[in-house]
Amino acid sequence: MPPFRAGFLVAAAITVYGAVTGREKLQWVAKPLMMPLLAANVVDEGAGLDGVDRALLLGSLGAATVGDILLIDPDNDRRLIAGASSFAVMQTGYSALWWRRGGRPRAAVAVPRLVAWLGAGALLRAKAPGIAVPLTAYGATLGTAAVLASDPGVAPAAKNIGGVNIPDADPRSRLGVGALLFTVSDGLIVLRRLFVRGTRARRVTEGVILSTYAAAQYLLADPRAHTKIVVAVAE
Repeated sequence: MPPFRAGFLVAAAITVYGAVTGREKLQWVAKPLMMPLLAANVVDEGAGLDGVDRALLLGSLGAATVGDILLIDPDNDRRLIAGASSFAVMQTGYSALWWRRGGRPRAAVAVPRLVAWLGAGALLRAKAPGIAVPLTAYGATLGTAAVLASDPGVAPAAKNIGGVNIPDADPRSRLGVGALLFTVSDGLIVLRRLFVRGTRARRVTEGVILSTYAAAQYLLADPRAHTKIVVAVAE
């Protein structure tokens, strides 16, 4: 495993542990390191990336870093909205990457995500109208990225089941699962904000949110998935 990706896993584990145990200082130390470590891996391992793809990927990870810092305090709605704005920039960058890799919107992939987006937006309007508009707008960027990442055109040799490419040795085939994990993570943020009560339950839920988020970014930011010539090497 490349050293920077191994470092990312260590930082992610410390971040999750800090969230579950309520040790915010650990999160302040480890969480801001997660995306820079993935960015360092892009620089180190991304020789096959062209200039535009490299800039999009590094820019997306930079925006995610800002969002990560803002969301160290996930119970502050102002920080939640600002963090969502940063992640919207990231999702837009990812969408551009996957469009350049051949991803296109297809009804079979897009319709379930559209239904989920409409449902989440309605729930936010009913339960938390103060954050409904910005989070629903962010959801549109998340859904767009997920649709493109799951398009069979991104990984032509992969099997596609239920609108998701099934991971194999080709790193491109893992983008759809990464986008799905990102959607699960962000969905849990909404559910935590609206329904989860009690310190322990909120900490555990935050740990699951961060775990799925870290797994998503590990798959999505793999530079091998964005090179023009992909070498299918299993981790």
